[in-house]
Amino acid sequence: MNAEFRTEFVRDPGALRRNPALVLNADYRPLSYYPLSLWSWQEAIKAAWLDRVDIVAEYDEVVRSPSTEIRIPSVVVLKDYVKPQKRVAFTRFNLFLRDEFRCQYCGSRGDLTFDHVVPRASGGVTSWQNVVAACSPCNLRKGSKPLHRTGLSLRRPPRQPGAEELRNMGRKFPPNHLHESWMDFLYWDAELEA
Repeated sequence: MNAEFRTEFVRDPGALRRNPALVLNADYRPLSYYPLSLWSWQEAIKAAWLDRVDIVAEYDEVVRSPSTEIRIPSVVVLKDYVKPQKRVAFTRFNLFLRDEFRCQYCGSRGDLTFDHVVPRASGGVTSWQNVVAACSPCNLRKGSKPLHRTGLSLRRPPRQPGAEELRNMGRKFPPNHLHESWMDFLYWDAELEA
């Protein structure tokens, strides 16, 4: 039954729309800002029942079993500290996050893909230092030509971001739903100390 729930939850991310729980590390910081570390209310209750988290805030709603009534957690904190990763995986999502979801040629948002600054046909490699977010029109305009022959210029040179830098970048993109009980734990506008 637990495996079925997990599979159904993965297939239906809409399950997070109803009473999700903000998950904080043992230092009371979210595990991630973008995407925001959230669990379904079922996962939060299960973790609390297994004594893996402390509940620090709750919704007004309750769930009942024949013998128990539990208020649904809205914020949980892990009892064991999870060390943040130092290495940043080279993924399309992390690339877009590094580039703030903007084309690095024209600055537009939306319809993003990625572009090799030094084209692969010219020996360019797929790496942090050679790939940027690009909108489809700029990507088509550049094609497999060298940058200096296209009339395009980069807003910022591509580089590998640090893990903390990428986490802080995620703070600029809060999700559509922020429950009021989460606000004390989310510092969207404050600089985090290193």
